[in-house]
Amino acid sequence: MSVLLHKFTTKHDTAPFSNIKTEEYLPAFKEGIASAKAEIDAIVNNTETPTFENTIEAMAFSGATLDRISSIFFNLHSAETNDELQQIAQEVSPLLSEFGNDVRLNADLFKRVKTVYDSKANLNLTPEQITLLDKKYKSFSRNGANLSEEKKNQLREIDKELSKISLEFGENVLAETHAFQLHLTDEKDLSGLPEGTIEAAKEIAQSQEKEGWVFTLDYPSYVPFLTYGDNRELRKKLAIAFGAKGFQKNEHDNEQIVLDIARLRFERAKLLGYASHAHFVLEERMAENPEKVNTFLNNLLEKAKPAAVNEFEQLSEFAKDLDGIETLEKWDGAYYSEKLKQQLFNLDDEKLKPYFKLENVLEGAFTVSNKLFGLTFVEVNSIEKYHPDVKTYEVKDIKGDLVSIFYADFFPRKGKRNGAWMTSYKSQYVLGGNNERPHVSIVCNFTKPTETKPSLLTFNEVTTLFHEFGHALHGMLADTVYPSLSGTSVYWDFVELPSQIFENWCYEPEALALFAHHYETGEVIPTEYIQKIKESASFQEGLATMRQLSFGLLDMAWHGQDPTGITSIKDFETEQFASTKLYPEVKENAMSTSFSHIFQGGYSSGYYSYKWAEVLDADAFEYFKEQGIFNSEVAQKFKENILSKGGTEHPMVLYKRFRGSEPKPDALLKRAGLLKN
Repeated sequence: MSVLLHKFTTKHDTAPFSNIKTEEYLPAFKEGIASAKAEIDAIVNNTETPTFENTIEAMAFSGATLDRISSIFFNLHSAETNDELQQIAQEVSPLLSEFGNDVRLNADLFKRVKTVYDSKANLNLTPEQITLLDKKYKSFSRNGANLSEEKKNQLREIDKELSKISLEFGENVLAETHAFQLHLTDEKDLSGLPEGTIEAAKEIAQSQEKEGWVFTLDYPSYVPFLTYGDNRELRKKLAIAFGAKGFQKNEHDNEQIVLDIARLRFERAKLLGYASHAHFVLEERMAENPEKVNTFLNNLLEKAKPAAVNEFEQLSEFAKDLDGIETLEKWDGAYYSEKLKQQLFNLDDEKLKPYFKLENVLEGAFTVSNKLFGLTFVEVNSIEKYHPDVKTYEVKDIKGDLVSIFYADFFPRKGKRNGAWMTSYKSQYVLGGNNERPHVSIVCNFTKPTETKPSLLTFNEVTTLFHEFGHALHGMLADTVYPSLSGTSVYWDFVELPSQIFENWCYEPEALALFAHHYETGEVIPTEYIQKIKESASFQEGLATMRQLSFGLLDMAWHGQDPTGITSIKDFETEQFASTKLYPEVKENAMSTSFSHIFQGGYSSGYYSYKWAEVLDADAFEYFKEQGIFNSEVAQKFKENILSKGGTEHPMVLYKRFRGSEPKPDALLKRAGLLKN
């Protein structure tokens, strides 16, 4: 029998990666589903009167083995996939979808849940128990429990298909990312590129037994080329390839999949009595409905657009004066922005990178979290890893007790999707008097060390690491009873608060002094550089805001209406981007076909949440700045009311308990330079 089906005998109950054979996953999933079904059946067949304990709580702890198998498998599917895992994912996803529906559409189970729900006023429940009861009830009422048998069957078919094609979408994006390479053999084509980027490209070429240099669509390769490469034609080639993922009429084309996902989500929402997918999703978010989201996005657009237009005109003039560029194209944006930033602030990433050695930045995140929350991170080699690149840590509190296991995985490789994310291999919960501690992971794609240089981060990568680490803290410091309310299991437009607030420390001299040391000399980052980082923080903030708003508006356009009339993705996007468009259109490119956040991940009708959470994080960090960025009292309030509470209460209740009032957008607008002091 598979190791996946037993309690692990490893240190701290960590995943025994080396003992899990790929062929074991599918049978383990089937066994896990069968066992979870049996647990549900036991709840349904209980002859005792339904109570919170024998129904709601029993459900909360059911399916633990299946949850554990799923978290290990799907985390590896994102960070270390291969053809076999992808094949298993295709087989398993419909089974999991079917099981989820077996639970949610079980009329007898719903009857028991409803009995408890209807008597909630007399039950003397804690706030966490009330939240759990509400969520369990809604998981039925919002997902088809009241439908006719015919409509329940329709729902099952939709969910099965959605789980299958969402996976296909992600696999196509990954395949397209790896399918393109820019192979250069002429040294003059490398003009402008940083030494570290050139060295990394040479190592990729050598690993493939090729002469010269190979650049890929992985971020550590793609972004520096677009930012520094002097050869405009090559920048164009790379940019078009990046924007064409899933939009090339080949075996990895995502156009039909996008249309199908949008249509099926809409059909599902209609079946459940909602006007659109967005109406369904937002009912359980802080934003509440699409109208409120669109108002929020358009209000920000109104404030950001004048600044963005001015910044774009300034950039166009600069490119024209410098190189005679008549029309600024998308592949020119990063290149001339970097040159303009250097001119305005005498600052560029290559000056800063020596002060941001990856190991030092990670240590910096550890130190900041120690000063704020009393956490200590001890690297250990006694915990199994799924890849040699991964580092493992025991996280301890001020008393020396275990808080969490932490996995850190930083470099690109063939089996890893692009981007950066946080995830969990095991949730925190309390059972039988034991507070089970979480196993948390962050996954990024930073430049690998080379023969001559360690991994040196751009400032943007520094903030990315701190961002994901903020999510990790949300998972690590969880202190709730039920796993489904633990850690990052919060309203989607609240989940980015812990991650985004943590980025703020990257801009503070007091924090930078702790970790921004030159990798060769040990010199602390000069004060003038810190000043320039702060001065340049709002550089082209109008453009950055507009870009983010365009993604949020596109997401709402796909999901806030009936999408069945959309036949051309390109035409639809052109229409949706009209209010945010600055650069000329690139006919070979589309956004939606590789927009994994909304078509594969969980951000459908939720991309606005990054901006929404920025209002929260700017307001929250103002509080820290007022009292001191390492003020232990404010940090304790943040830990107790935000980080530890997970989804046990409504986010606004938690936020007001921390801050004393609702957030105001002024702090964000001021920080972004869109509102003058």
